[in-house]
Amino acid sequence: MNISAAEEDSAQEIHIPADINWEMLDKSKFFFLGAALFSGVSATLYPVVLVKTRQQVAQVKLSGIRTAFSIVKHGGFQGLYRGFGTSLMGTIPARALYMAALEVTKSNVGSTTVKLGFPEPTAAAIANAVAGLTAAMVAQLVWTPIDVVSQRLMVQSSPSQCRYVNGIDAFRKIVNSHGPKGLYRGFGISILTYAPSNAVWWASYSVAQRLVWGGIGCYLKGGRDETIRPDSKTVMAVQGASAAMAGGISALITMPLDTIKTRLQVLDGEENRLRGPTIGQTVRNLVKEGGWLACYRGLGPRWASMSISATTMITTYEFLKRLSAKNQEGLL
Repeated sequence: MNISAAEEDSAQEIHIPADINWEMLDKSKFFFLGAALFSGVSATLYPVVLVKTRQQVAQVKLSGIRTAFSIVKHGGFQGLYRGFGTSLMGTIPARALYMAALEVTKSNVGSTTVKLGFPEPTAAAIANAVAGLTAAMVAQLVWTPIDVVSQRLMVQSSPSQCRYVNGIDAFRKIVNSHGPKGLYRGFGISILTYAPSNAVWWASYSVAQRLVWGGIGCYLKGGRDETIRPDSKTVMAVQGASAAMAGGISALITMPLDTIKTRLQVLDGEENRLRGPTIGQTVRNLVKEGGWLACYRGLGPRWASMSISATTMITTYEFLKRLSAKNQEGLL
């Protein structure tokens, strides 16, 4: 979210383009363009996510590069996109739910906190945190089943050892073996992983933007009294840098939960036919395999994925909002 041009301590130094709220958006254009843009982002980042997932379920520690080479060796370059079709089918509705929940919550909470007397910077941080938390929880209703299926496809090592032919086959076999609840394995810990992560990310993003803009304002102003109007490239650069900072922090904080979640969703618990492994069993297995640092397997790819994804996502998202605004002339 862009900082408001009306912020008291910087309005006289630097003028930021106005933020676009839910009421200002052309909804049909917003969702249509959003599906197209974020499908492209997902396709670009998918190989990194696949490598991270392979590292998390491996019983021995492997570097991201060795894991990637192993995938290409056994399955060709298309192996880096195993399960992508299934993931993409879930990403589109999940993203739509996420964006709608994010914008509606942000607008409502933002206006409410301002009315309650909170300073604008604090109100913006609270609104971003609550919006990120809400959006993540809503999106997980769709994303968790897709995540379970796509991750099962991701970890298949080679075509000759595949348990699942495709996403539909994996869906059918999971439901036959574990019932519909099998598709929601790890749902609770997914909420515990993604909801706080999104809250931290959006709040950090809001604060980071203010800090970066404050620094730029002081640097460019140089004792001059006139208001500085940054161009679109500068605005995008600040958004990207702020997003990368927020993404790296979120990745580090939530990495152990993400590793446990992935293990729960992928492993069948064949030693226990009645149900899959519990959170406690999963943690004990990880510690036995590599100590507590095993919970951070895949941190490098996840850090890179979240930072790159955050930078790409937020610049794409802000661009999408501007393309979808009803009144283009009123944005300047």
